[in-house]
Amino acid sequence: MSITNPLRNPPLGDQLLVQLRSLIVRGELSVDTHLVEGRIAERFGVSRGPVRDALRQLEIEGLVETRKRGVFVRGLSDQDLRELYSLRGALESLAIKEAVARLDADWTPIDEAVEQMRAAAADSDAAKFAAADLDFHSGFYTIGDNRWLTATWELHRPLFAAVLEITNTDRDLVPVAQDHADLRDIVRSGDVDAALAALTAHLDGSCARIRATLIERERAQPAL
Repeated sequence: MSITNPLRNPPLGDQLLVQLRSLIVRGELSVDTHLVEGRIAERFGVSRGPVRDALRQLEIEGLVETRKRGVFVRGLSDQDLRELYSLRGALESLAIKEAVARLDADWTPIDEAVEQMRAAAADSDAAKFAAADLDFHSGFYTIGDNRWLTATWELHRPLFAAVLEITNTDRDLVPVAQDHADLRDIVRSGDVDAALAALTAHLDGSCARIRATLIERERAQPAL
C-alpha cells in the first residue's frame, strides 16, 4: 500500500474512501490484499471509524469483499468494466432521451463543462479534465430532471471518476474535449437516434481505452 500524508480535513471518511478507491482501481492495492482496519488507520492517520465506513462503501461498490478472515480487495476486472459501462450506457441513454424532451431547459451546466474541459486540456490538467468530464455527463441528468435517475447515476459517479484517472494522464485531451462538444451539439439537435448512436460510440471508446490501459498495466506487473 502506498504511504500518503495523514488526512487532516473533514470528512475523513470521504477523503479516505477516495484514496482507497483510487488505489484499488489503479491496481496499487492488488486483488486479494488483506485490508486491516488498524493498519489502514495508522498509515492514513485516521481513526478506525472512517476506515470502517470507507471499507463498507467499497464493498457496496464491489471493489472489496468480506471473507472469514476479514476484508480483501476484489479489484476491478475486465468483466466488471464491461458491465459497468453497459449500466452507464443504459442510464445515460435514458437521461439523454429526457434531456432531448427538454431542449428549452437551461443547458448552461453542459456548456460550462465543455469550456472547463477545453481549458483543462490546454493546461494538460488531467484531474480537472476528469472532473469537468463527469460534470458534462451529469448535465444530461440534470436537464432531464428525473431525480431517481440522477440519484442512481450519482451512486456510480465516484467509481467512474476513479476509472477516468487511468486514461487521462499523458494523453492529448484537446480532441477529447471536442468529442464532448460534438456530442452536446448532436443531443441539442433533437435527433434522438443520432444522439443515442453518438453516446454509444462515445462510451464504447471510453470503455475500450480503459480496458486496454488496465490490461497493459497488468501485463507490465512483474510475475510473482
